[in-house]
Amino acid sequence: MEIFENLPSFSEIKHHLPLEIEKESMRIIKEELLQNGISVAEENEKVILRCIHTSADFDYAKNLVFSENAVAVFKKILHEEKPVIVTDTNMAFSGISSAFCEKFGIEKFCFMSDEEVAACSKKTGLTRAACSVDKAARLFRDRKIVFAIGNAPTALVRIRQLSDAGFLHPSFVVASPVGFVNVIQSKNLILQSGFDFIVASGRKGGSPIAAAIVNAVLYME
Repeated sequence: MEIFENLPSFSEIKHHLPLEIEKESMRIIKEELLQNGISVAEENEKVILRCIHTSADFDYAKNLVFSENAVAVFKKILHEEKPVIVTDTNMAFSGISSAFCEKFGIEKFCFMSDEEVAACSKKTGLTRAACSVDKAARLFRDRKIVFAIGNAPTALVRIRQLSDAGFLHPSFVVASPVGFVNVIQSKNLILQSGFDFIVASGRKGGSPIAAAIVNAVLYME
């Protein structure tokens, strides 16, 4: 590929090698947290830093909620137990590292474009996200399931409904839907569930945050 040369430079732009950019970003984030007097628990730091890195939003230092020993529990599941990861968007599916999933023998799925899910939604009036949870519960009843939900409150509601009815036993739930309708209420259902979880409380979140949380734990040594 041809590389253009002799282009103008800009004094305010600092040059970093590609591999240095993320490292420098994390340094800046840590520095700004310290300057603002914000401390985070050491065991949760890598997840919090990656969410801030993904969003440039320092609110994630405060609004991420972790169940007891959540990161250690999640790391064991991802690194040792070969779960399936089910997302509610193709963006989250694509954002979760395929290379690291392959490394740890993890399969990931998004059923939002699945014909069976589309038919279920049309027949029942449920959202595709809710029907995707139903499909995962049926398909993976004998496997460990991690849900990474970054968009659809209805998926969180369905996870809780199926769990309370005894049809689903999620191994871990990442809950970060973004928006206004039933977002806080659905996250509260996960917070009150007894699941192992990481929840982006409040209205903020999104598929990139769901993927960032999963990746932060996948990347741990």
